[in-house]
Amino acid sequence: MSAHDIRSAERPPFDTVLQTMADYVCDYDAGQSALAMETARYNLMDSLACALMALDYPECTKLLGPVVPGATLPGGTRVPGTAYELDPVKAAWDIGCLVRFLDFNDTWLAAEWGHPSDNLGAILGIADWLSRKRVAEGQAPLVMQDVLKAMILAHEIQGVTALENAFNRVGLDHVMLVRIASAAVAARMLGGTREEVLNALSHAWIDGCALRTYRHAPNTGARKSWAAGDASSRGVRLALICLTGEMGYPSALTAKTWGFQDSLFRGNALKFTQGFGAYVMENILFKISYPAEFHAQTAVECAMTLHPQVKDRIGEIARIEIETQEAGCRIIDKTGPMNNYADRDHCLQYMVAVPLIRGRLTADDYTDAGAADPRIDALRALTTVKENPRFSKEYLEADKRYIGNSVQVFFRDGTATEKVSVDAPIGHRQRRAEGIPILIKKWEAAIAAKLSAKKCATLNAMCADQAAFEAVPVQEFMGLMAV
Repeated sequence: MSAHDIRSAERPPFDTVLQTMADYVCDYDAGQSALAMETARYNLMDSLACALMALDYPECTKLLGPVVPGATLPGGTRVPGTAYELDPVKAAWDIGCLVRFLDFNDTWLAAEWGHPSDNLGAILGIADWLSRKRVAEGQAPLVMQDVLKAMILAHEIQGVTALENAFNRVGLDHVMLVRIASAAVAARMLGGTREEVLNALSHAWIDGCALRTYRHAPNTGARKSWAAGDASSRGVRLALICLTGEMGYPSALTAKTWGFQDSLFRGNALKFTQGFGAYVMENILFKISYPAEFHAQTAVECAMTLHPQVKDRIGEIARIEIETQEAGCRIIDKTGPMNNYADRDHCLQYMVAVPLIRGRLTADDYTDAGAADPRIDALRALTTVKENPRFSKEYLEADKRYIGNSVQVFFRDGTATEKVSVDAPIGHRQRRAEGIPILIKKWEAAIAAKLSAKKCATLNAMCADQAAFEAVPVQEFMGLMAV
């Protein structure tokens, strides 16, 4: 590269990727897909169920509330399941943390993976505060249709960017995609122009990325449960900064030496094989039954099927064979001591051992008390994990997006169970009819545990009808979710 190329101060046009994202957020009618809008409603219910369930864990609740004591905002954003009213930046942090904490919200798997409903922190963080502000000023509030449309946009930016770009391969964490999607959608929700959305996007990319080290041995830890809330909150902050007129950075991605691609992506160009629409929300994966890292969901189903055959023969097991996808081998095949909740819910062997023994897998099974049963580690030590090439192939096929696993148990007397395989988990689009009733039960149980019977009845009726739900004012819905 010439010195002239490095030192030229001529300002280029905004990178094509940034322009495409901004045009999508500003111009796309996210309500045109009835399937995406319906799925977004279920996604919201599922995400908020996860949030309310997380309130049972002090490791989560200790992180909530104003940054400093007393720094609340009357008329601000309500944090579901709590009495907090916060500024939209911290509210986005709290909501995102709650949604993500138990590793039970939606998932998107491709070259990169992640959890697009993590963006709900930013979306609700902006929507409730803005809607209450409008009402106080005599203007029309936002309605839940606006929230669902914003969810579709955020899901699409995060998910389509993940299709061909494996940030994990270069050690970067997928929460960067939450910050990027949250910044773009928050800027638009706040009334930002195309230029202001572009500026926010450029800042979100320039922020770089967290390292994945807190997701992997030997450093696995609780940060993985709040990192997405942090990223979504940062997206809101960047959007608010750019709506003051703060400048953007046109070649944030492509600038030689200093841009994202050269600095952090090892010189690789970002790849996009399809445009932005409603594909991600239409095909999102729900974690309906088990709070487990998604590459293990079908393995848990296999173990649950085998539980009746092995529950009385745990001490007779000689070995357990698991076949999984390449991604599963890479991120959740884990041996050695399990030090905390985060270690356990990202260990394939652990997530198979528990249902084989107990016939269940719940968040409590990852706690220190839940892990105290010596049979769990005994089975982990007897377990082998290997890649099944078909599972890896179908994981990436656009018409499948399977997350296959198989489990077989062998006993010391030479007998064995059948080899149980599951390709698509219950939260997969191909199993929607089977999964949605279970999702609704998850929602109903979660709100019943935290809210009054009157509020639950109102919320259940409200969420049961698509058209009626879309017309509900945001501040009314969020008021029902508060305590």
